[in-house]
Amino acid sequence: MAVVASRQEEGKAASLEALTALVEDDLKKVNQTIVDRMHSPVALIPELAGHIIAAGGKRLRPMLTLAAAQLCGIQNDRHVRLAACVEFIHTATLLHDDVVDESDLRRGLASANAVWGNKASVLVGDFLFSRSFELMVEDGSLEVLAILSRASSIIAEGEVLQLITTNDTSTTEEAYLEVIRSKTAELFAAAARIGAVVAGRPAEEEAALEAYGRNLGVAFQLVDDVLDYSAKQAELGKTVGDDFREGKITLPVILAFARGTEEERSFWRRCLETLDQNEDDLARAMELMTRHDSLNDSLARAREYGDEARNALSIFPDSAIRRAMIDIVDFCIERAY
Repeated sequence: MAVVASRQEEGKAASLEALTALVEDDLKKVNQTIVDRMHSPVALIPELAGHIIAAGGKRLRPMLTLAAAQLCGIQNDRHVRLAACVEFIHTATLLHDDVVDESDLRRGLASANAVWGNKASVLVGDFLFSRSFELMVEDGSLEVLAILSRASSIIAEGEVLQLITTNDTSTTEEAYLEVIRSKTAELFAAAARIGAVVAGRPAEEEAALEAYGRNLGVAFQLVDDVLDYSAKQAELGKTVGDDFREGKITLPVILAFARGTEEERSFWRRCLETLDQNEDDLARAMELMTRHDSLNDSLARAREYGDEARNALSIFPDSAIRRAMIDIVDFCIERAY
């Protein structure tokens, strides 16, 4: 068993490293752009922004922009600044999310709001959003501006939708999917699509990359929601059960609730609707998910979206960058194992 697990770990590392290696030169330029553009004479801004940006993260979303542009044969460097723009949008949402969720940790380190407080985190998040729009305007493309500004508004809508569904055990699977399509998958979709836009590719290729990004984003979030109930979570710098303690309604909960007895549903309502929890409740929640196979079925759903992401790339000829983009789908899903 240990040998199998080891091989899985090696496969996951390789699948990410292949794409990282192919976009390495551009990614260095993106990172330098991020450093340059988060500078401000107000010292707290680069200090706080640098804290969350330096905390790690795989730069997956900006790498999608770089990879898509390379796949489309980009002949300019517009994708570099726009990839930085994508990362600023993502980082701004993380700062705001941690305030809303009252999170103390982000990727294993103290969250910005835990260190500097909620007010500073919200305001620096606003600063990063503003920087992202400056980069869009400098690019000069109304199409790029339309794609990324719409993505920003949809992300905000998704966060509000999640706020509405939190603590509501009557949330449907479709309502949940609408939340993750908006708050997570929309930026994946936009990040990939603009790679085709700046390369001047036809609408068919834009649509294919948008579909790739969107399906990858849904799969990514489904796996994240499964991981919240897995011991693997500790390896990713998070504590197990954060979603449970906050009363978030995710697919593993929805499936376990629907398949449970009335007594089990009462348990879910107590824990998630009123947040009346004791120290044994998380373990019971995980046992119920195992009993009703809701974690495995959520992962199966993630694999379906992963298949759709791979299929979306079928219009492009075989190449190293296309294979690496397909491998990233496996990387996102195999985090659960």
